[in-house]
Amino acid sequence: MKNIINKSKRTFASIAFLAAIPAVGLISSCSDEFLKYPPELSIPEENAFENPERIERQVVGLYASAKAGQLFGGRYFIYNDIRGEEFINRASNTVTGYSSYQFTNDPSDTYIANLWRFSYLTINRVNKFLADFDANPGIVSAEVEAQYRGEAKFMRALCYHALIQLFAKPYTLDNGASTGIPLRLQAETSSANNDLAPSSVAEIYAQILSDLEDAEAGLAADNGSANENTTRAHKNTAIALKTRVLLHMGRYDDVIAEGNKIVSVAAPFSSPNNVAHTLQGNVVNVFRTYNTLESILSFPMADTNAPGTQNQLGYYYNEGNIEYFLNQSAPGIYANTAAWPETDARRTGLTTINTPAWHIVTKWSGASPFIDWVPVIRYAEVLLNVAEAEAEGGDLSRSIALLQAVRSRSDADYAFSGLTSRANVVQAILIERRIELLGEGFRIPDLQRRNDPINSVGAGSEIPVTDSRYTYPIPTAESLTNNEI
Repeated sequence: MKNIINKSKRTFASIAFLAAIPAVGLISSCSDEFLKYPPELSIPEENAFENPERIERQVVGLYASAKAGQLFGGRYFIYNDIRGEEFINRASNTVTGYSSYQFTNDPSDTYIANLWRFSYLTINRVNKFLADFDANPGIVSAEVEAQYRGEAKFMRALCYHALIQLFAKPYTLDNGASTGIPLRLQAETSSANNDLAPSSVAEIYAQILSDLEDAEAGLAADNGSANENTTRAHKNTAIALKTRVLLHMGRYDDVIAEGNKIVSVAAPFSSPNNVAHTLQGNVVNVFRTYNTLESILSFPMADTNAPGTQNQLGYYYNEGNIEYFLNQSAPGIYANTAAWPETDARRTGLTTINTPAWHIVTKWSGASPFIDWVPVIRYAEVLLNVAEAEAEGGDLSRSIALLQAVRSRSDADYAFSGLTSRANVVQAILIERRIELLGEGFRIPDLQRRNDPINSVGAGSEIPVTDSRYTYPIPTAESLTNNEI
């Protein structure tokens, strides 16, 4: 892998070619051991499917690929927060997202290109894994094969949703008619098929939902342990991601229908099916004790597989380096003490004052090597997804109850006011998302799916949906190797 991720002066075309090749060896040992030990890197491709143990290691390798620091190990979430109004850059460091913060990045930005590259690298590994399963039948039971295929398709859906959100206009702008990104579903081992025209946004979303439907059908109802339920996909993981994807499509009735599979009708809210997800009693513990029933999916980290230098969430936001600190002025949510009072445990327990000038998020460690687990899907998000969908046209009373459940967990005495119309409830939910999910990569997606302008501190202006800067440009690395772009 060093040849792929080093900073030597090789051409973009060479980098893109290497990224297209599925490195069968990016695997590690199964179960929770893959959190602790470095991956095996030398299994020949022809031996990768020779027994059940090696097939499972291929599955684990898909998670290892996705949790790279350039993707879901850090950068994806960071880029989706620092472009908004919640954070202020401290160091003007070009390596840590400064061009994204300022909205000055262009197609040649290598850091954005790395995110694109690692997304498609993971997608191609999924495609190769599925093709290898087709070519090697009968090595595992039908049930196990369905589970592994479900995990692979879940990972492909997760990557495609990240890409389409960052690099294409929102689905809700024109029902997905806009030009999207290349939809690669074929396993590639060379650059022969690099040329591929982008599919529409609608076509990408259709594939994401198809993968998630297949994943839900094949995945286990329960992976058998708290650790496996947090770090590997199960049925509720696929359902939860569907609520997010459908919310991005404005399909509110479908959000409710999917959400009802894992959210009870009334408080106290918990999952009536499969894993018994519920809110953790103490919000701080969600970021300290990773295997909780609130954690639907997290990417685990250890000192042997940390996200890498200048990628980690703790490095950016906490005392490790403080690349970005909280915006203490309006319109930053931290400045809104009426909506987010000092009595809220998310303020007292998950933020702190580093210096009078630097108020910071402490959801993640400030200590090197920054091996905090990365929360990808939490039950709190699912509750807010369903709450918003209900507010848009469903049961308004249930929407308010879901909103209150999330708030009361952190501030039991807080009383919402003005929840007398659907519009007011929606706005209260959107504010609650800014508080609850702060620093977890939701700010820009929440604006985009509603076609709202991005109020950028770094750019010093609002960026409307019609602005070319609203989403990232397709990287030069892709256009140099794909003549259909």
